[in-house]
Amino acid sequence: MSQPIIKVENLSKKYQIGHRESYYSLRDSISNMFDFSKKDKEKEIFWALKDVNFEVKRGESVGIIGRNGAGKSTLLKILSQITPPTTGKITMRGRVASLLEVGTGFNPELTGRENIFLNGAILGMTREEIKRKFDEIVAFAEIEQFLDTPVKRYSSGMYMRLAFAVAAHLESEILIVDEVLAVGDAQFQKKCLGKMSDVTKNEGRTILFVSHNMGAIKNLCKEAIYLDGGRINCVGAVNKIIENYEKNYLTNSNNDLFVKDDEEIIEMQKFNLMLDKTGNFMWEVKLKMNRKPEKFNIVLGINNSEGVRVMAITSLDSMSSNVLPIEREFIVRGKLKDKIILPSGIYSCDFGVRFNDRTILYLPGLVNIQVHEQKEYESQNGVVRVNSNWVIC
Repeated sequence: MSQPIIKVENLSKKYQIGHRESYYSLRDSISNMFDFSKKDKEKEIFWALKDVNFEVKRGESVGIIGRNGAGKSTLLKILSQITPPTTGKITMRGRVASLLEVGTGFNPELTGRENIFLNGAILGMTREEIKRKFDEIVAFAEIEQFLDTPVKRYSSGMYMRLAFAVAAHLESEILIVDEVLAVGDAQFQKKCLGKMSDVTKNEGRTILFVSHNMGAIKNLCKEAIYLDGGRINCVGAVNKIIENYEKNYLTNSNNDLFVKDDEEIIEMQKFNLMLDKTGNFMWEVKLKMNRKPEKFNIVLGINNSEGVRVMAITSLDSMSSNVLPIEREFIVRGKLKDKIILPSGIYSCDFGVRFNDRTILYLPGLVNIQVHEQKEYESQNGVVRVNSNWVIC
């Protein structure tokens, strides 16, 4: 029996969370320097992963699923040697190429061309080996005219196209991919999933794939790992694991949230997605602003169980981006103007906040909701049916 290409034993990761007031006076800061008891109270231990064990065979594609905060990204960062584990042992039998959040893996001051050669060298490839793959990488990324531009000037979509092309084409035995494909357009996402399927089936490479898109997980992976609260809930055949996940988290509300963006501009404390008596969508979100923007809007995306975006909703539909809340803490409520008739099934909601035309907070798969069969819906109606008015002239 062959050895697993990845073996994780009793893996745990601990973080210390600091708690402090939002605003400090100079007197408070000086006083706290000498208050040692308070310093201990301000720190809280948080286990992002706890006693995680699993094995992956060579050539397997394994999906890693779970809610936001389940420990998925932490696990991939440890496997990619970006952050060390607190305890536990990891065995990786092969070179690892990682595609995690936008901003990792490239030197922003170098051009696209230079970063391709840099990443190949990090993987231990010779310059000649990289040259043989170079044209394929550039063609796949679709950035020929920007190849000699520093990547710090790339859009997030261009950056991700090049990052994926480099990770997928350079010679590594293990490919680790996080939810970053959400940055690209639908056509490029499809292209990426096709390439990942190809490198597994034809090149025998191993893939670990994190996504909230259950359709993409089902299409690419035969096995899945379900993380829940930093621990493994279950491991096994992908369809069974996804079924367990959807049963456990069939909830339309998340009232114990504390989510903030990297720059700590905004915090989200509560989110509800509801269906009213007529079967129409309503939502409520509680936010706290730590900095006031010039423009502000909220975006929701509703996806079916195959990961297909059924509809996108934005606060710009009825409210100018220049309309700002008066208080720092506020609640936003909304509903659809017209009834949207959907087929029965489980739907997930993605949530995003844009400040000054820039996305600062994006939470895919924030909540799930079940739509029961509606008599107005028939299978030939497509993904969504919209009521319309007709007149004979």
